This record gives sequence, C-alpha cells and structure tokens, in this order.
Amino acid sequence: MVTMTSRRSLQKSPRILDLLAPLISLLGLYVFITSFFLAKRSLPHASTCEEAAALLQSTLGLTKEDVDRLHNLHSSDSNGGCWMKRRVDSMIVVVIDALRFDFALHQLPRSIGARLYGDHHTSDSNNSTMLSSHSRLLQFVADPPTVTMQRLKALTTGGLPTFADISGNMGGASVEEDTWIQQLKSVPHDPRRPRKISFVGDDTWLDLFPPPLLDEAYPYPSFNTRDLDTVDNGCLHHIPALLKQVRDHETEVMIVHFLGVDHVGHTYGPHNEHMDAKLKQMDQALVDMLEYLDSQNDKEGSCSVAFIFGDHGMTEDGK
Repeated sequence: MVTMTSRRSLQKSPRILDLLAPLISLLGLYVFITSFFLAKRSLPHASTCEEAAALLQSTLGLTKEDVDRLHNLHSSDSNGGCWMKRRVDSMIVVVIDALRFDFALHQLPRSIGARLYGDHHTSDSNNSTMLSSHSRLLQFVADPPTVTMQRLKALTTGGLPTFADISGNMGGASVEEDTWIQQLKSVPHDPRRPRKISFVGDDTWLDLFPPPLLDEAYPYPSFNTRDLDTVDNGCLHHIPALLKQVRDHETEVMIVHFLGVDHVGHTYGPHNEHMDAKLKQMDQALVDMLEYLDSQNDKEGSCSVAFIFGDHGMTEDGK
C-alpha cells in the first residue's frame, strides 16, 4: 500500500508542475510587456508666448504689472522672439547618425578636437578647463529604443521614446507633439527675414515633419544599410548652396543628417578601415561648414550657431 501511494503522489506532482510552468511564463510575459513596452500618449498641444504670462503669475507669483514690465523689456526687439531676445541669427543642426562620443572626441580632430582644445588636440576628456568659450562637447546616453525615428523624436520634442513607437521607424509616423521646429514657425519673427527651414539627408525627417514644416527638403532613402555613401554624398552636394542661403539670410535653420557612420557600423562594425574613411569624411565636412560660419560671423558681425548631434551610439558589433 505504501508503494502504491507513493507512486500516485509522484504521478500527480509532475502534472501540477506542468500546469504551473506555462502560467508562470504567461505571468512573466505580461509583466514584461506592461513594463517594458510602455504606452505613450501624445498630447497635440503647443505652448504659446501668451501662455507664459499665466505661468509666470501662477508659478513664480508675479503680479500682472511685473509680467507686463518683463514683456515690455523685449517688445522692442526687432529680431523677434518670445520672452527672450534672440541670441542668434541662424542655426545649423547637423546629425551624424550613430556618432559615438569617443568617435567625436578622438576621431574628429580637426572639426571637434581642434575647436575644443586649440591647436594641439588632446584626448584628455576630463580636463574641462581646456575648453574654449565657443565650443562645448557634451555626452548623453540615448534612451532605448536607439533607432533613428525615435531618437529624432526625442531630440526635437524633448520627450522620451518608447518601444511602442518602434514600428514608426518604418515610416509614416509624423510628430503630433510640440517641437522646436513647430515653435520656429509660430514664435514672433522679424518680418524682414523669411522663416525658412532647409533640410538635406535621411528621409526619416520628412516622415516626422511633412511639408510645410520643412520648406526646402532634399531627402535620400535610408533603409539600405550596405549603401555607405548615397545619403552623405547627397548632403555634401547640397550643403554649399544651403550655406549660401544661410549667409544671405534666406534660410533661418539648416538641418543636415549624415547616415554613413551608422551604415558602416551595421555592415562592417566600428573598428575598420571603412569607419576610419567615413569619419575622416565627416571631419572634413564639419570643418568646411564651421569655417564657413566663422568667416561669415567675423565679416558681418552676425551670429550663427551649429549644433552637432549623434542621435544614438553604436555597440562593439556595430548595432
């Protein structure tokens, strides 16, 4: 009898475990999906200059007279602006896809290193006292998912990307949130200068910001990761004409998105002769643009600023 009872209990135990295993797996999958694939709700609201008055009163406790006095300090600014005077006349935004921090620090010596550290390039990134007053090199950690569509959303909205939006990387996911591109179209503006945004590079920008947000656009296809040069060569072809428009005050913002570094990483990895050649090409392109801006700033007394971004980094196997 003892033997028969033991055999029956042994036969029942595996059956219970067989039932518990899939239930535990389903529970774990549910917890993973609800916590990792966070849902994001876009709010299609844009802040306006008029809202600043209410915020100053409710948040800082200023009176209406104080707010009016602050606003009058800037109302005579002929260059336009919202609640702060314009500091620059034009802006160039350069995105080098998958530009790692160490690439910028060590492998773009003429465009990044020389401007940060003077004539003698150094690899000492901890010595911040050597930085000039005109350039800064800052490092940020990209939030996942580190794909171009989501990272551009983050760079233009200031929000965090989510994996729920990753399907949008295949195209057709325009931005519904407030962005600095939309703000450039809506803030008070100098009527003597056209409010124009020009773009060349990765066609992902046109999916996010369809016309008329980008006034002049030269998009190039981005999905063939083995094509190392088409997008970059297209950018280099259009940059001189776009820079001339910036110089002649015909364009207020110029956006350039290079893609070759990312494609080299996907195809060959980050450490090879193809990456060395591509980074040298990027270094020369940045040198040409920055020297052009410097010469125009010196001649005309105008102020133009360039922002150079890497939208995300790159792992050691090129992902």
